[in-house]
Formats: sequence, structure tokens, C-alpha cells
Amino acid sequence: MRFGVLGSTLMWSADGEQVSVGGPRVRTLLTWLLLDAGQIVTTDRLIDGLYGEDPPANATNALQAQVSRLRRALPGEVEFHPAGYRLAVGWHEIDAHMFARLAADGRHALAGGDHQRAAKLLREALRLWRGPALSDAPLAEAEASRLEELRMTATEDLFEAELAAGENPSVVAELRQLIARNPLRERPRALLMRALYAAGRQAEALEVFEEARTLLADELGTDPSPELTETHMAVLRSEAGPKTRRRGLPAQLTSFVGRAEERDYVAALLGTCRLVTLLGPGGAGKTRLAVEAAGTLDGEICFVDLAALAEDDEVAHAVVAALGLRDAGVFSAAPTGDIVDRLTTALADRPVLLLMDNCEHVIADTALLVHELLAACPRLRVLATSREALGITGETIHPVSRLSAEAARKLFADRAQAVRRDFVLDERLVDRICAGLDGLPLAIELAAARLRTLSLADIDARLDDRFRLLSRGDRTKAQRHQTLHAVVDWSWDLLSPDEQAVARRLTVFTGGASLAAAERVCGLPDTIDLLADLVDKSLIEVADGRYRMLDTIRAFCAGHLAASGEEDAVRDAHLAYFLELVQTAEPHLRGEEQLSWLALLNTEHANILAALRRAVHTAPLTALLLAGELASYWYLRGLRAEVAPIATELLDKIGTTPPPELSEEYVLCVLNAVLVHGAETPWLLPHMAAARAIVFAQTTTPRLPAIVVLWALTAGPLDVPDDRPSESYFDDSDWLQALRHFSIGWNGLFTGNVPMAREGFEQSLAGYRAVGDRWGMSNAVDALAMLAHWRGEFDEALRLTDEAIELVSQLEAMEDMADLTCRRAARRLHSGDLAGAQEDYARAEILARRTGIPETIANAQRGLGDIARLQGRRDDARRYYELALAGSRADTVGASGVRTAVLVGLAHLAEGDPERIRELHAQVRATAQGLHLVAAEIAEGLASLFVLEGDGTQAALMLGASVVVRGTEAVGDTEVARTIAGARDLIGDDFDAAYRRGLSLSRPEALSLAGI
Repeated sequence: MRFGVLGSTLMWSADGEQVSVGGPRVRTLLTWLLLDAGQIVTTDRLIDGLYGEDPPANATNALQAQVSRLRRALPGEVEFHPAGYRLAVGWHEIDAHMFARLAADGRHALAGGDHQRAAKLLREALRLWRGPALSDAPLAEAEASRLEELRMTATEDLFEAELAAGENPSVVAELRQLIARNPLRERPRALLMRALYAAGRQAEALEVFEEARTLLADELGTDPSPELTETHMAVLRSEAGPKTRRRGLPAQLTSFVGRAEERDYVAALLGTCRLVTLLGPGGAGKTRLAVEAAGTLDGEICFVDLAALAEDDEVAHAVVAALGLRDAGVFSAAPTGDIVDRLTTALADRPVLLLMDNCEHVIADTALLVHELLAACPRLRVLATSREALGITGETIHPVSRLSAEAARKLFADRAQAVRRDFVLDERLVDRICAGLDGLPLAIELAAARLRTLSLADIDARLDDRFRLLSRGDRTKAQRHQTLHAVVDWSWDLLSPDEQAVARRLTVFTGGASLAAAERVCGLPDTIDLLADLVDKSLIEVADGRYRMLDTIRAFCAGHLAASGEEDAVRDAHLAYFLELVQTAEPHLRGEEQLSWLALLNTEHANILAALRRAVHTAPLTALLLAGELASYWYLRGLRAEVAPIATELLDKIGTTPPPELSEEYVLCVLNAVLVHGAETPWLLPHMAAARAIVFAQTTTPRLPAIVVLWALTAGPLDVPDDRPSESYFDDSDWLQALRHFSIGWNGLFTGNVPMAREGFEQSLAGYRAVGDRWGMSNAVDALAMLAHWRGEFDEALRLTDEAIELVSQLEAMEDMADLTCRRAARRLHSGDLAGAQEDYARAEILARRTGIPETIANAQRGLGDIARLQGRRDDARRYYELALAGSRADTVGASGVRTAVLVGLAHLAEGDPERIRELHAQVRATAQGLHLVAAEIAEGLASLFVLEGDGTQAALMLGASVVVRGTEAVGDTEVARTIAGARDLIGDDFDAAYRRGLSLSRPEALSLAGI
């Protein structure tokens, strides 16, 4: 029989003929029994479902009568129990259960990227629907609502699969129909935006977002969801892509066998528990189960592999790297605050699943970090794998141990058929082998791999021999650990001497090895063939051209490396290879191939860091050389905080007198420490003095140009001694010449010489374009955008800002994208484009939250406050200003600049309260001290405050002073125009005379007038 409840309740015979159920009450009774098929449904629940709050006096007898009628249609399948009744049918006979299973499988296929299979499964699931769910059980509202929600989700999943597979040419029209039926549902709108974008209709995609934003505000008083907002941003950035992010989730090389139900159970746990830990021994399959469970879920998933960390490494840095964050942007000088605070800010309102793998060796630090993040980030979930529980309140532990006998047999057969197509399953032998291996997946896979050369009987016999030997070993260890060690040991014994050499030498790699690296470090002429043999024997895996070992096998082989007496030589070869790689890469980081070399160094980051840390202890001078060569990479990646402890330890070993041939490397090491600790840190003072002496004594172009950039960021622009022309310091390097012109441009800004600044930046941009350095181009383009803004050429300023955003996006500098988006918003605001400015400030706030930059978040909120004030939304403006003040308390120039702008805005909201305006005026002057970079903006803000206070003369004087500070008028700036108009209204023709007095001031006098 088959049963249907997705519509009216129906039955079909085995040959497909519809069978009469009976009257309405009987159909209702059958519906309730089908919902819990195979389980006892209590009498009380059935009475409630049939009669609701008004049951008949003889309700039990009435129920029995309906059961009798149902039994006529289903003889023998309605069972009586003392507590109630049970319908003895399988879930696969009921359309609702079939639908749920097919929809879940479709979603899993969708998450795994198999879009065609997902679409097929989802279509099959949705074809089971004939009408409203449970229409014959009107009192089953909750269950009907659940099924209808599953139907909607499956429909959305189908559209997403069809969109990704390109299978449905009418997807846009069908999505519009779905939205018309469900106007407040946001996922269909996000899918429609992606479909329109894919069809080249970007403007229509943006209109969909605006319609949604207006509707949600009017109907619910809410903003669009993060998913819809992120899709909007992706369309604006021309990178609209899949909804679900799988950051770093490792691709699987084999099918997933034997734990589908356990996978679904773990996924369900994550729906109700924010911290789930998969606990079990090495080789139990914790990582695979975690990856598979995570792959069934929607939303952003970030894989954090902790296996490569040393015991004293900071877990927080691994999470930052996995999320794609950086310690600082490419425009900034120092890390953006405490690393945990940074993570908290980045994840505060972000629905992310962190999959933290291999926690056991850093369990204390992991537990502390996870506890802090979960407490501060309500939408965060964590799935951990470990051999030891984290021990945090709220942790849900799921033990991962042996496979069931049936699952183990399936896994063995699947892996056996992969190596021998003629494999014939002998259940008795396979079950005995799997039982001897304690059902551990890794052990089973290794055993199955042996079928290339052995028969099942041979494997069975050899395992017995090995386990008898082990019984005389350490009985205190868990049997599964003995068994696993035995299987790996057995696989090791079957290797040739050369295969064993490659296997043990490969363990020095952290995070995998490229073929070139493996060949160099392993040092055997036929390494490539030996690697292929090890792949065939399941001792190593290869994906995307990189060879890697499972942790258990790596630990086993590392023990053999330690016992071989060749560990130091192999690790020296590892260090030499990566030193050579970094030295080769260093000049390319400033050229046309910048992105490809950055990507390569990113891939090898863990190996490079491991080599450097070892060198610090065993060869400090080599470590100093490697650290110097890495300076440009570290700066471009924004890894200041990660590098500082290494630099500190190196300086302690080197002292203040480095070898002359490593003098530049020493200076870079000092500067990396200063970027984090500060130049006035007592223990750094002698090192800074030594570094200064080296820099000022140098008479040739530096070998490592990063020294010029880092010196400017830490100690100010490089002041070359008078006895040699500054040009000589930049000879023989087009990149350094471009940097020199960039420095000239900033000197022009600092002195108010705008023509000099513009020429310097233009020459700098031409130089950076010639060499192909995106970092340099983005800096020069951003500076030119600022000058275009000052000239009132807003279209040009926006064009240049967009170019700068594109350049830093290529460098994956999300922090700078947020900052530049804020600047673009300000340029739109000052040109009078309030709608465009609001869009950019909102986008910048999202980017800044995603990257955890409080200063930029506050700056965006300040901008949104300005817009609200100008639109007359005073309550909104005050709310945004208060948020900005609360978030900009860091003692930085940028944060102080935000606070001064907020204080000016609050003063504008205090019209009619002269005492409050004077108080805020005084706070602006106090906060603005030393803020030379934003001096002109502060002067203009003070001028607007003088207008509020009714002092037109001081306003005009300050406006003139702002021109002196900037070096040019703020042409076309609507904010300045409003201030000028207000001052003229106050003093009439006297404005011009006061304005000219301001213009006649010297630059120091103008700065002094503004209190800077």
C-alpha cells in the first residue's frame, strides 16, 4: 500500500489503484496515524485530533468505532496497544515521509555542489504534493505548517539548483510568481536577484532589492536580512554567486558510506545546540562526519584546521586566517586591536558555523576562545572535533566510535571496489576483518586498500598474526588504539624502503606539500612515482596538486622519522626549500604577478611559518633572513600580530648588532615588532636606535624595499641625510621611484601645496601601473580621488574610488574595501546624493562588521547619522550618532576623527540649546588636537558650529582657514555650501572680509585657529 497526506488523505494499492478510505472521521484518524507511522499514537492524542476541544461524552468508544471502520480498509495494519494505536507501515510508503527524505537528500546534493542531482531529487519530492498538507486533519495545524514550510524551502532549493545548473529558462518568471504569493519571504528575492544578474539584467536585480527594502520597512518595520543584503552587495560588486559559503571546507575524495543517519543527527543537533563536539579516537572518522554534517546546512561555514598549530600558537589567529580576515588593512600601520575583540566584532551578528577540527592539542586555548565567541556572538555555532571534550557549559558531545557491522561492511566493499572492480563480497570474512579493526573507518579503508595485492583471506590471516603480537604489548592502551596502530604499522611494513623514506619525510610538511616541494625535501630521484604508489596504498591523499596525510598516519610516520636519525637533515631541507621559495617570490610581490605569488605564499603559509619557527630556535640568522624576505608578504596580508611574537623572539636572540649582510633584515624585524608593540616600548628602544643608525648610514638602494614603507608607517617619512640626495636612495628601482613620488604627493598635502600633491600622486600611479603593483596603485588612486573630491569633480572622484575598491578587492583586503566604501559614501554625501551615500554607508557597515573593524563601523554609523539629520529624521540621527560615539573610543587618529564629526552632528541636533552647542563646540576643539590629516574637515565643522552659535564672523574666518589648511576650496561640497550660506545670512556683506582674513593666515596660524 501507499498513503498520501500531501493533499487529501488517500490510499493506493500495490498496482496503483486508489482504495477507498472511508468518511471524513476515518480519513482524519488515518492522517494522524500516518504522521507517526510505526509508533504508538496515544488515545488522548487521537481524540484531540478527531474532536478538538469538544469531544463526545463517550469519546473513547467513538474512537474505537472509527478504528473499526479503518480496519475494514486496512485489515491487520492497525494495531491496538494499551496506550493507543499503531499503524504498521513503513515510512517509505507515506508521501510526507518520502518528501522529507527526498528534500533532505536534494538539499545535501545542493550543498555538495551536485546541482543536477539536487534538482532531480527536489522535483521528485515536490511532485508528491497534490494540495494543502493534511487537509483531512484540520486540527493538525502545527504539523501542516511544518510540512508547508518544508515545501517552500524545497521549492527555493529547487530554484537555486536550477539556477546553478542553468536548467530552467523560465526561472525568472517562476520566481516572480513565487514572490507574488509570498511577498515577505526574502530568499526568493535573493534568488531572483541572482537570476536577473546571471541574465545580464543587473539594474532589475537592484530594483528587486529596493522593492524588498521598502516593503519590509512598511509592513514589518525591519531591514532586509543579511542574506538579501549580501546578495545586493554581490550584485553591486558584480560578483553575485552562490548563497552558501563553504570557506575552506575540504573537498572529499571518496564517497560517504555508513553514517548517513549519524550525519543527519549531527546536523539536527546544530539546529538546536550552538556547540557540538564530535569526540573519538584518531581514525574514527570525526573530521569526515563533521564535514558531511556541515555540508547539509545552509549559511556560511568556515573550516578551521588546528592540526598545524604548535601547542603555544594562538587559536584565535587560526580562526582569523580561516575567515579570511587580516590583522590590518594594506593602508594601515598597525593591527586593528585585540585579536579576540576583532573576531567578536566580525562574528557579532553573523550566522556562521565554525568547524574547528583537531582541537585536542590546543584544547585549553580552544575552549577559552569558543566560550568567549559563543557568549558574544548569538548567531554563531561551533562544531568541534577532538579526542577530548572542550568542557564548556552548553557543550553537546556526540561520541564517534566504531561503525555498525553493516556500515563497516558497506565501507569495506565500497573501498574494495574502488581498487578491484572484480571484488566479490564475502560477508563472513569482511565482517571478521572489520570487527578485528573495531569498526574504525581509517583502519577499514587501509585494509581495503591492501586488496590490490592481497586476497581477503590473506588480509584476515595477517591481521590475526598482528593482533597476537600486539597482545603482548601495552595493555593499558584502549584496544581501538592498538588496533589502529597495528593496521598502520602493517601498511608500513608492506612499503618498500624508498616508499617508507618518502612517507616519513613527508611528515615535515604542515598543511600538505606541492609536488615540487615534496621532490626537493624527500630527496629521492623517483619521488613522483613513490608518491603515486603511496596514494594508491591510501597512506597519502592528493587534491588540487597537493599531497597530504591524515593526522593519524602522519603521527605514525613522524615517529619513524624521529627514529631514523635523519629528522634534522629533512627539516633543514624543508627550511632551505621554503627560504628559496620566499626569496624568489619577494620581488614578484611588487609586480604584475603579485596576485599569483600572493596566492602561492598563502597556500604555503603554514609550511613557511613552521620553517621560520624552527629556524628561530636552531638557526637564528637564517630565521632573520627568512623574516626579512617575508616582510612584504606579511604587510600585504595584514599579518602584523601573527608576526610580532616571532620578531620579538628573534630580536632577543640576535641582539642589537646584526651581521652587516643582514642589516636590512634586522631593521625589518625591528619594524615588525614596533608595528604591534609601539616604538616607545622600553625593550625596543635600543633596537630602534640600532635600526635608525643602519637606515641613515645606508647609501644604496635597499635590497628589500619594504623597509621604506614600514619605516614610514612606524617612524615617519624617511628623512635622508643632507649629504646625499634623496633621489639616490631610490635609484635602480621603478617601484621605489613610484613610492618616492607618492611620498612627494603626501608632502604636498601636509604643506597645503595641492598642485605638488596632484603631480606626485599622478606620477606615482603611472609608476605603479608600469610595474603592476596593485597595492601602490590603490594608494595613489585613492589619493587622487580625494583631490578630485576637493575640486568638486565628484564623478571623477567616484570613478577613482571604484577603481581603488576593485584593486584592494583583488588583494582580498576586505578591511580596506570597507574603509574605501565609507569614503565613497562621504563623496556622494558631499555631492548631495543622499540616497547613494546611504546605500554606501550601509554597505560599508556590513563589510566592517564582517571584518571586525570598530572604527569603520563607527564611521559608517556617523555617516548614516548625517544623512538622517539632513533628511529631518532627528531621532534616527541621534541614535546613529550615539552608536558611533560608543564604538569609536579607541585611542586612534581615525577614531578621534569620527568622534569630532559626531560631535559636530550632535550640535546640529541641539539647535535652540545654545549652552549645549557651546559645550559640544568645546569638545570638538579638545578632541581635534593633533588631527592634521582631517584638519580641513574639522575647521569646516567648527565653522558650521559658529553658524549655530550665531557668530557669522568666526564662521567665515574658519572657512577661510580651512582653505589654507587644505590648499584649495571645497568646490561643490553641499555641506560647506550650507555653512557659507548660513554665515552670509548672519553677517551679510561682512562675510567676504572675514573670509579673506582667514585666507591670509599662514598654515600654522590656520591650524592653531582650529585648535590642531
